[in-house]
Amino acid sequence: MKTLPSISPELKKVLKKLKLGPIIATLPDRMALAEMQKLSLEETLLLVLSDEIARRESSACARRAAKAGLDPDMTLERWDSSAKVRYDKRVLAELTSLRFIEASKNAVILGPVGVGKTFLASALGHIACRHGYNVIFTRADAMLRRLKQSRLDNSRDAVMTELSTIDLLVVDDFALEPMTRDESRDVYQLFVERSGRASTIVTSNRDTSEWLAAFDEVLLAQSAVDRFIHNAFDLVVEGESYRARLKPKVSDDDPPPSSPVEKKTLIGKRR
Repeated sequence: MKTLPSISPELKKVLKKLKLGPIIATLPDRMALAEMQKLSLEETLLLVLSDEIARRESSACARRAAKAGLDPDMTLERWDSSAKVRYDKRVLAELTSLRFIEASKNAVILGPVGVGKTFLASALGHIACRHGYNVIFTRADAMLRRLKQSRLDNSRDAVMTELSTIDLLVVDDFALEPMTRDESRDVYQLFVERSGRASTIVTSNRDTSEWLAAFDEVLLAQSAVDRFIHNAFDLVVEGESYRARLKPKVSDDDPPPSSPVEKKTLIGKRR
């Protein structure tokens, strides 16, 4: 077996000074490949630097997804296509194209408990992160608590600005329970300020016709909901519960380690 080319300490030092240290791990392989394929200096540089671009893009995507609060396991690649759920695949294909974000449109994912609404909404969030969009994923109740707290610490303007201007806001489990007067006004302001300017995905167990009852004020409800749903794609998911497929299982192919695993440092914080 041929020995891989070595990298001199001087070159390592220069790469680190240029903040290209991660290249060091793959450079010997790339140098060997360049020699084997008789690549020119320009072709070799392109190969090595393309690796670094791909690494940086991947790292940036991972940071965006973590900051967004997205579950790392809820990606479209991990969606079980054999699940006994029904939905319009044309609508999902349209949403995965992200044209709705480009056009500042919304999406409503409706269906009973457990059919995978949160999973699909999260998967769309991951796709958006991969393509450079900034995303916030939040449960509706957590978002409303955050806005309530912001009134107490005088940060409401900053919080509302963040929620109003983020490229894609994903609100999970909306309209599960009645909202107070302040909460109704917060949702109204959020829907109005994002309307035509940024995209929002909402998941709910309730049909949009039932959302009005969750608001404290009828006029605010009618205005907010009307603005939102008339600018939104509808993805209705029906069928058996998807959650059983997410249940942890013990596998013979993946035995437990001999000692307990150490706590991992998490990047970002789930909202």
